[in-house]
Amino acid sequence: MDVVLLSRLQFAMTIMFHFVFPPISIGLAWMLVIVETLGWKRKDEVYERIGKFFSKILALTFAVGVASGIVMEFQFGTNWAQYSKFVGDIFGAPLAAEGVFAFFLESGFLGLYIFGRKRVSKGIHWFSILMVAVGATISAFWIIVAGSWMQTPAGYVIQNGRAVLTDFWEAVFNPSTIIRFLHTFDAALITGSFMMAGVSAYLILKEKHAELAKKSMRIAVIFGLVVSLLELFPFGHESGREVAHLQPEKFAAIQGLYTSQTGAPMAVFAVPVMPPPELKAKIEIPNLLSYLAFGDANARVQGINEFPSNDLPPLFITFVSYHNMVALGMLFILLTALGTIQLYRKKLWDSKKLLRVFIWAIPFPVLACELGWISAEVGRQPWIVYHVMRTQDAVSTSLVPGDVLFSIIVFFLIYALIGILYIYLLVKEIKHGPEPEVKEVN
Repeated sequence: MDVVLLSRLQFAMTIMFHFVFPPISIGLAWMLVIVETLGWKRKDEVYERIGKFFSKILALTFAVGVASGIVMEFQFGTNWAQYSKFVGDIFGAPLAAEGVFAFFLESGFLGLYIFGRKRVSKGIHWFSILMVAVGATISAFWIIVAGSWMQTPAGYVIQNGRAVLTDFWEAVFNPSTIIRFLHTFDAALITGSFMMAGVSAYLILKEKHAELAKKSMRIAVIFGLVVSLLELFPFGHESGREVAHLQPEKFAAIQGLYTSQTGAPMAVFAVPVMPPPELKAKIEIPNLLSYLAFGDANARVQGINEFPSNDLPPLFITFVSYHNMVALGMLFILLTALGTIQLYRKKLWDSKKLLRVFIWAIPFPVLACELGWISAEVGRQPWIVYHVMRTQDAVSTSLVPGDVLFSIIVFFLIYALIGILYIYLLVKEIKHGPEPEVKEVN
């Protein structure tokens, strides 16, 4: 058993489980900012009930996300000690900042938001959910900073075999930070909008709290269309351009460009096979890849044939994960566009099939986030810090393969239990529905 591979599998399992929850928390928090703003300004009790209902889903998701995130960060010391030793001066700061915002800003104001309703003024209550959303977003920013530095390291020098920080702000705002943050943040907004839309669609079909569900569905569908379009352009487009310019071997792998070409086509669909690496059943758009990456339809794009084989990422998984992420992104635009059209035509509430699709689509944005993470992180291999430190050199030297395998099995069983419990409680809360409207008696 290879201890490096086992450690990579362990980290992948823990981070992929954890990554289910932050996009839901961030997206749903911002959806609740919109809901609470409308309720406060319009003095509409229905929006207050929407907020109370979805705040329970937010609290449940936040709690599981925090618990799973702690385990993930411990692995830097247990499994990746050489990496921690090499980049500790740089990597520790954003993780510490993330912890402060996650545990103090988010959790403190989340408690005020959930339990302070009717106990504090409407302005302070609105401010509390705003701070939850802002705190979650800042927390995500620092995690993106850490991950982006590994992709495009900057603001450091190597002294005595360690990476030493020379410019904090250059390291924070390294070449990929901003676009990666915007791309990921917008993906979280899509996730929150689909969570609200799918739950609302369920309530409409079950004819439970119809007035409430229709209002929350309207907000979610329109907002979802806006953020889904933004994910395609400019965020998705600029993210792809950043990879093409700064990580050309990753770009070649995710695009399935196995030989360098002038006027490179974009593979809309293909089945990658090996060996040798090639695409079967290709559907391509001529010159599009060159144009999107470099703004010139005849630009030359490097293929994987230009790079040493030991510097290339796994080709199949990077291509498949990236293209499925893009396919899901196009599906989000299609669904929210159809929903918006039906809203305009005043026929959405009678479109039973479309409402059912929104229910089934609830987990799709989470899946898209996971696929995006896979294409980004697997596409960086074999480097843990791009062109600075290889993954095989980052693992703890004292690890025993059997111990790592045992921990993988234990983590899997624990996460399976937590995941099942989360789904059970989530479904139970959705089926229970919002609290009934309170009629004041004179």
